[in-house]
Parts: sequence; C-alpha cells; structure tokens
Amino acid sequence: MISPNLSAIFYLVSGILFILALRGLSSPDTSRQGNYFGIAGMIIAIVVTFLSVGNFSSSLIYVIIFLLIGGAIGAYIAFKIPMTAMPELVAGFHSLVGLAAVFVAIAAFLNPAAFNLGSIGNIKLASLIEMSIGAAVGAITFSGSIIAFLKLRGIMSGSPVTFLGQHYLNLVLGIGIFVLIYYLCKTQSENIFWIVITISFLVGILLIIPIGGADMPVVISMLNSYSGWAAAGIGFTLENTALIITGALVGSSGAILSYIMCKAMNRSFISVILGGFGADNSINKNEKKDQKPVKSGNAEDAAFLMKNASSVIIVPGYGMAVAQAQHALREMVDKLKKNDIKVTYAIHPVAGRMPGHMNVLLAEANVPYDEVFELEDINNDFANSDVAFVIGANDVTNPIAKTDPKSPIFGMPVLDVEKCKSVLFVKRSLSPGYAGIDNELFYRDNTLMLFADAKKMTEDIVKNLD
Repeated sequence: MISPNLSAIFYLVSGILFILALRGLSSPDTSRQGNYFGIAGMIIAIVVTFLSVGNFSSSLIYVIIFLLIGGAIGAYIAFKIPMTAMPELVAGFHSLVGLAAVFVAIAAFLNPAAFNLGSIGNIKLASLIEMSIGAAVGAITFSGSIIAFLKLRGIMSGSPVTFLGQHYLNLVLGIGIFVLIYYLCKTQSENIFWIVITISFLVGILLIIPIGGADMPVVISMLNSYSGWAAAGIGFTLENTALIITGALVGSSGAILSYIMCKAMNRSFISVILGGFGADNSINKNEKKDQKPVKSGNAEDAAFLMKNASSVIIVPGYGMAVAQAQHALREMVDKLKKNDIKVTYAIHPVAGRMPGHMNVLLAEANVPYDEVFELEDINNDFANSDVAFVIGANDVTNPIAKTDPKSPIFGMPVLDVEKCKSVLFVKRSLSPGYAGIDNELFYRDNTLMLFADAKKMTEDIVKNLD
C-alpha cells in the first residue's frame, strides 16, 4: 500500500515524463528519446495505480490477467503491423480508449459507492458532470474511430456520404447532448444516461461518414484529441491525477495538431469539429473522362535524367509506403550523391494516411533528418530544381487544388512539383488518389510517367545509375 501523498508525487513525475515525451516526439532527432520517456511514465503510472489499491483481492488478479493478455496482443500487433496499416491501427486504438471511457462511466454511474462518488440517485454533482461528459466524448470517439478504421481499411468506401442539413443535425445533436446532461444532473435518471450514450454513438458516426479519404489524416488527429479528452474526463471521475494529466496532454496536443493540419489543408477547424468538411456533392467521380495523352518511360530514361541533373527533389507518398520502397530509395539517393547531385526530400503535412507517416518511413531507411523538408520550407525550390521524383504521392501534388473551385481538394496547399524542369512520377496506373480525382500533373509536358511497382522501379533505376 502506498500513501496518497506519495502516489500523487509519483503521478506528477509520470506527468512530467509524458510532457518530456511529447517534447521529444516533436523532432525526428529526439523522437526515440521521447518514446523512452513515455514508456517510463506509463510504467510508473501503472505500478503506482496498483500499489495505491493496496488490497490485492481476487478481482485485482483478474485485472492483472487481462492486462497481461492485452499487453501480449498489443505487442504482437506492434511487431506484425506494416507501416501501411498504421493509420487504421491508430484509429482502432482510439476506439478502444473511447470505449474504455464509456465502460468506466457506466460502472461509476451504476455503482457510485465503489468509486466514492455517493450512492445511486445521489451522486455528487461534479462527479456526475465529469462522467457524463467523459462517457459522451468516449462514445463519439469510439463510433467515429470505427468508421475511420473501416474507411482506411477499405471495408467502407472512402468517398464522403452526405445529406442535406447534415451540419445542422450534428449541431442539434451536440446541443441535445448538453441539454440531456443538464437534466441528468437534476434527475440522475438512468434512462437519460443511456440516451446520452446512445446519441453520442450516433454523433460519432455522423461526424466521420461525411469526411472523404483526402481528409483522413486530419480525422486521425481529431479522434486522437477526442480520446484524450474522454480519458481526462474519466480521470476526474476516478480521481486519478495521472489519467487527468495524460488525457489533457493527448487532447490538447491532438487539437493543436488538428489545427496545424487544417491550416496546411486550408480547411476550417470548426468544420472539422462538426464533421463533413471536404465533401462536395457537385463532383461526379464516376464521370467518364476524356482520354489525355501521357508520356511514359522506363528506369533507363529516369536514370539518364537524374544522372544529368544537378539537383533532385524526392516526393514520397502512400505508394512508397505500400511498396516498402524507402530502402531502395535511400540506395538510389546515395548513388546520386556520389555523383555530386544535390538531393532533398519534400514532405507534405498530410502525405500518406496520417501525420508523420512519410517521416517515419524515411527515418526507418536512415535518411538524414537535415535532408527532409516540410512543404513551406521547400516549395520555392521546385522552380530551381532539375528533377522531381514523385514516388507514390498523388493528391498532395495535384495542381488542380490551385485552379478548380469544384475540386474537393481546392484550396489545399500542394507541393509545386509541376514547376520542376522534369517530373518523374512513379505509379502503377493513372488511377486517382484517395480523394478520388484525376491528377492533372500526369498530363503535363514535363512529366514522365513510370508505370510500375514503386520498389521495383526504384531498384531498376539504381541498376541503371551504375
């Protein structure tokens, strides 16, 4: 048994380690150290929580057993999951955080005495507010994350599903939840409590269904924020300092990241919260397009252009992740640098399916951090570069985002790849990207399409650079 004062001190240490973890994760150079801080903080929080209970009853043994089972499953998934499936994995984990918050709130409401919250029908007001909000946000997080998982996994179409008045319905339901929580606090009615949770599940679905595939990275960030606030709310119910601190950190950092990404995509932050942003019913994605001429080449052509260039900018995207081409890409870049060719990497904020997706893949291939640049830092360099090598990126390089107001990606800042003297575009086919629209860059005069698997094409280019 550990004293309340000592447990509070350890929880504070755990919170400080979580803050240091976020600080470390803000840069690729310190990300590994940040992970270690986070692991240490979580170990301290778990151990102190068990020691605070004191009475190791048979029920606590069951908790330990399930903790070991869950940890084993998590470790197995971590080792087996490919980087391409990381976005849907994150969405799946968010759903579990939300569901855990709902279950804790239900347990606290049905058995408040076990949580020192009062008795049934006479729960402390502050505790009732905390558990109600925690349950509502948790339910929204759970159902929203499940929809995001299904979209990212391809089980559900990534196209937006919209109907007239959807924004207003979301707003009305959101206000309705707060009204019901008010009456719940007055009456402590079990029926109202279940209605709050049911409506919250519905809101989560309605928030994410209208969001198209191109905006999924922001959805992941937004759900991350929701899961944090759900955890913080339940932390107050459990009077657990570590859970409050952790939830607040996750919630606030997720909200800040969502705001940054919305700015990068020229989206309204309020629209993200209400759901359905980026959807445009005026576009028929199945509409037959006129066949346009494209120039295609092979690995030999690409190697010739790059060998005769003085500067090359690499633009990685989801296609590189699917093909696991980052190591072959690093080998190609090393050969180019041996010929005194300047090589840099351009990363769009939402390249791939989640924030930082491309950065992690490049770090996995030991690409030097000082060669990797974000959109705002490198976009002006395209006009002065000889070759842009686009490997699997699609929507984030589409010039139509700057010219077509009807496009679902209109207004989103894109990489100015088309300004390079030559563009080498590695792609399996002319199929559209996740946003479901044709890429105008395919048909530009300075674009050479390299139709092949990204890894195989890069490996073939490496052979031709000898």
